[in-house]
Amino acid sequence: MLVVYDSRTGNVQRFINKLNLKAVRIEEDLTIQEPFVLVTYTTGFGQIPGKVLDFLKHHSSLLRGVAASGNQNWGQSFALSADRISSAYGVPVLAKFELSGTSSDVERFHKGVRHLEAY
Repeated sequence: MLVVYDSRTGNVQRFINKLNLKAVRIEEDLTIQEPFVLVTYTTGFGQIPGKVLDFLKHHSSLLRGVAASGNQNWGQSFALSADRISSAYGVPVLAKFELSGTSSDVERFHKGVRHLEAY
């Protein structure tokens, strides 16, 4: 399954590099025509990045799952963008990971993607 992502500080990019999956970064003119999972970062106090929101306005019908990076120092706001996207679009949270994620985070994400692909 296609992975669509955005990265501000490089943490999400490093996570994506560990996945060995087909991935494309959100750019202003990006058009997707196949189901995808989204990997994003969390900004502010748990907000979804604006570029991600704009992308989802046009492509949410193809969204199948979401994952987000964050920093556990933010407590309840840790990777909250994943929860907000999950709630708004009715898709599962595949993973929440700190910074660029661990091998366990990568495996959890892969497991979630495999589950989605089975249905």
